[in-house]
Amino acid sequence: MNTNVSIVEDAFYINGEITYADRHYEGHKIEGLLLNSRMVQGIFDDRNPETVHLWEYPDTGKWDAERNTREFLSAMPAWRAHGVLAFTINLQGGSPEGYSKAQPWHNSGIEADGSLNPDYLSRLIRIIDFADELGMVVILGYFYFGQDHRLNDEDAVKHATDNATGWLFDNGWTNVIIEVNNECNVRYSHEILQPERVHELIERVKSISRDGRRNLVGTSYGGGRVPLENVVRASDFLLMHGNGVSDPNRILEMVQQARHVPGYRPMPILFNEDDHFDFDKPLNNCIAAISQYASWGYFDPGENDYHHGYQSVPVQWQINTPRKRAFFQKVRDITGHGA
Repeated sequence: MNTNVSIVEDAFYINGEITYADRHYEGHKIEGLLLNSRMVQGIFDDRNPETVHLWEYPDTGKWDAERNTREFLSAMPAWRAHGVLAFTINLQGGSPEGYSKAQPWHNSGIEADGSLNPDYLSRLIRIIDFADELGMVVILGYFYFGQDHRLNDEDAVKHATDNATGWLFDNGWTNVIIEVNNECNVRYSHEILQPERVHELIERVKSISRDGRRNLVGTSYGGGRVPLENVVRASDFLLMHGNGVSDPNRILEMVQQARHVPGYRPMPILFNEDDHFDFDKPLNNCIAAISQYASWGYFDPGENDYHHGYQSVPVQWQINTPRKRAFFQKVRDITGHGA
């Protein structure tokens, strides 16, 4: 293994060295942060024959899960070269339309009984291995509210949690941190994935160790929400989302409020999903987050042609639109990478 992620108080370290060492940007401390992007569809597939046609590649007229992962892998070095140190990828993906209400497609690396699908794992192994080579951290999400209903019952959710955590140990990776589920306060079928009980799964992941090592773990909330006490007490880091937060001052406030939730102690705060940009403005959600010593993550649902976003399938994983270029250039400016 090449990449080991760890946390010391509120800072991230890679291979024992603080991230972005000695770096400041416009007077804000950057070292110890983990600038990231939401890339949840890297292992996407659709096992519903009624909807798979929605994801056809324009040049071939068909969907190809292996091609999607190959193109993801080919884009990763460029992300890293700009200073992005982490990305979120999910076993159950995210909305392949950017945003959705009904989600009839079947995109799940987890089966009904909580076992893991070998095809999804095959694709994910390649991505985590390459991230390890590149010195990148993978934020691995287990469950997604558009697909969690595909698990039979609460026991299946627990089995899936144990299976995924054990699989990470089996592969020996030390560059993965876990997001139990995406936005625990949104439309989950199983109570254990909802806000009042999701800490049970965080504690479950923490209870599983091998050779004296366990995985770092937390969970996220919907846009504008501050973590609740049960999750703050259980988590190694706090994940928040900036979707729907149009005023960057609310981002400042969210970070400040999170640090005052009972049970908070020095720990990293990360935004790993935010669909607000304005990278040319002096204050935007990204700058607001880092000004409060919180990491920020880019969420690109798409532009005029939604297929150009990082969440809309078929994804174009390269830095190929004005919005993507603006984000990666801002990260390069903030981190000093490639300067």
